[in-house]
Amino acid sequence: MTTVSMTVNGKAVSENVEDRTLLVYFLREQLRLTGTHIGCDTSQCGSCVVHVNGRAVKSCTMFVGQVEGADITTIEGLAKDGKLHPVQEAFRENHGLQCGFCTPGMIMTAVDMIRRKPELDRDTIRHELEGNICRCTGYHNIVSAIEDAANKMRGGKEKAA
Repeated sequence: MTTVSMTVNGKAVSENVEDRTLLVYFLREQLRLTGTHIGCDTSQCGSCVVHVNGRAVKSCTMFVGQVEGADITTIEGLAKDGKLHPVQEAFRENHGLQCGFCTPGMIMTAVDMIRRKPELDRDTIRHELEGNICRCTGYHNIVSAIEDAANKMRGGKEKAA
C-alpha cells in the first residue's frame, strides 16, 4: 500500500492505495465519484476522461500513483455554485447526448479542446473527438454542442470568416 495525495475537484485528498490501482477505479471506488465511467478498460472509448493538471486524460491509462500531487477535475467538479459549466449547458441545450454513458468523457474532452483551441470548426471538433466513442448518436448534436459552447465561451462572438 502507498499513500497518495492530490487535489480532486478542489478538495485535498490523501488515501492509501495498492500500487496497481488505476486512477479511474480510485475515483469511482474510493472517492465515490461515479460520473467518471468505465467503458472499455483499454483506453479506446474515452468515457473515463478526467482532467489532470488541466489536461484531458483517459483515467483508465494511469496509475493513481502517477498523479501524486496533481490537480484532478472530474465531471462532478465542473459545475460551480449550482451552475452548469458552459459545455454541460451546451450539451443539455443541443441534446448532445442520448443514453448519457459517454457524455461525461465527451464533456471533459470538449472542455480541454475549447481551452486549447477556442476557434473551433466542425472538422476540428470531429478530429479532436476521435478518442471518444458514442454508440448511440451520429455525433451531430455532440459536435453542435461543442461548437455552441466554444462560441459562448468566446463571449458569443462569431468566428472570423
